[in-house]
Amino acid sequence: MLRRSLLLAATAAAALALSACGKKDEAPAGAASAPEAGSAASTGGAPLNVAFAYVGPVGDGGWTFAHDNARKKLEQEFGGRIKTTFVEKVPEAADAERVFRDLVQQGNTLVFGTTFGYMEPMLKVAADSPQVRFEHATGFKQAANLRSYDSRTYEGAYMAGVVAGAMTKTGTLGVVGSIPIPEVIRNINSFTLGAQSSNPKVTVKVVWVNEWFNPPQETNAAQTLINAGADVLMQNTDSSAVLQTAEKNGKYAFGWDSDMSSYGPKAHLGSAVIDWSPYYIATVKAALDGTWSAGPGKHSWWGVKEGAIDLVSLNAAVPAEVKAKLDQVKAGLKDGSFVIWKGPIAGQDGKEVLAKDAVADDKFLQNIKFYVKGVEGQVPAGK
Repeated sequence: MLRRSLLLAATAAAALALSACGKKDEAPAGAASAPEAGSAASTGGAPLNVAFAYVGPVGDGGWTFAHDNARKKLEQEFGGRIKTTFVEKVPEAADAERVFRDLVQQGNTLVFGTTFGYMEPMLKVAADSPQVRFEHATGFKQAANLRSYDSRTYEGAYMAGVVAGAMTKTGTLGVVGSIPIPEVIRNINSFTLGAQSSNPKVTVKVVWVNEWFNPPQETNAAQTLINAGADVLMQNTDSSAVLQTAEKNGKYAFGWDSDMSSYGPKAHLGSAVIDWSPYYIATVKAALDGTWSAGPGKHSWWGVKEGAIDLVSLNAAVPAEVKAKLDQVKAGLKDGSFVIWKGPIAGQDGKEVLAKDAVADDKFLQNIKFYVKGVEGQVPAGK
């Protein structure tokens, strides 16, 4: 998920205070030796102090909510062996560096930064804190004590598309996009490919809001898409505003990052969710038993196969044959027998981007900056 490259604008200074304790580009996998553990937890002494920095509020119902749910699962899994804290609404700005330094000074020796824009601040703090382990969500740079991780959200987008293509009556789908970086463009394209697998004639309109969490802007974008004829909406933004707008207009939509079914029960077709807990549990376990490692190229990208991605809470209106097709897709993604990005696939201009039977590798997927055929409009320039 090439996530989080710009500032989250509206952030109160008080939200940065650690008293609040209480979401991208990717790289290939690799390995390197880890620094010495900075906590006695690895030797059975004091608990391992684990900290999380969130770009949004824990109650956003989407991205940050998913990360915080995983943090809670960590506490359930490890009990008194760990102690977790978090700081919410930390902007993707220079002040993020101060927050990470404060987390280190408070004695945290495993620190998760959950958005792309934290990459450079985390690299700086990691260089000055070799005794601390750092984990950066959706980034592409690593260091001796910093590694990166991500989730294959495009798999959830494709599965949503399978349902959307079958449920549309107008043949027009809409996507509210956050920031036009490869991750989001990849998700829009995957949604389109999934929809075309159910209905080859569908078209997809996109409205960009250029923020990750801005409910009023997301609402306006969703309404614009509905006014333009879209009767099924997907989003790559963090709040439930798109789903709620669909509910008010008698249209369909999907939840994103977390299960949003409660925000619009009639409109909700399903939620493309991320479960960060498998990765977080594996990471903390490695930190506790002394096997955690980092270094250049140390990057994890987990999806359906690892239990990180799913489409959940399907609407009862979804036909049985569509549910059966979705089950086949999930099973294929899990065992590797199905590949989303397999040619022939054409770009928006009709030119082939993947030849027949060619399978996109991760490098290709991480650098998608074009729309596939069926997406209307142009990718915003300069991204």
